[in-house]
Amino acid sequence: MIYVIRHGETDWNREGRLQGRNGVPLNSRGLDQAKELNSVLRNINFDYVYSSPQGRAVQTAEITAGVPPVIDERLNVFDLGEADGLRKEEVIVKGMLPDRTVYKGVEEEEVFISRIFEFLSELENRFNGCDINILISGHRCTTGGIGAYFKGIPKNRNILKYSSDNGNYRIYQFPSAKTNVKETDNELRSYY
Repeated sequence: MIYVIRHGETDWNREGRLQGRNGVPLNSRGLDQAKELNSVLRNINFDYVYSSPQGRAVQTAEITAGVPPVIDERLNVFDLGEADGLRKEEVIVKGMLPDRTVYKGVEEEEVFISRIFEFLSELENRFNGCDINILISGHRCTTGGIGAYFKGIPKNRNILKYSSDNGNYRIYQFPSAKTNVKETDNELRSYY
């Protein structure tokens, strides 16, 4: 099984800021969310733990799994370029993304999806049919991209619908046949 977790809350999440590669660490609520994930998933023996290189994702993976993750650059958050750190209501968007004609350095959507799919394709080729558990820690965009790998890219291209809230997770499984895709959404109850 593949457990895909979204990092716990940060102050930028709370402030409604776009959080890319200049993001901040988990705040106290985010740390509590990671500890809750650890409690909920404590009976799962993770054979492999992977994470985005961003500190907030690494923190969440380490707390959840109890071991340092393998960092894979392909799981990195979508590069927001000059829009990184701005409040969502301030950002000029084209579609759902910061307008690349306004903000320098914004990653192309196709490049982002390609790197996520490449990572998952390698995992599928290596582990399909194996009885193992894999934890992947990422971001709203990363977890959405992973969902799109298993469920397909929606017609409106909104892969974020496959993501979870901060500190939550989804479970996927590589299909033994392309027609048998399983996915479970687990909504953790907040105790705050």
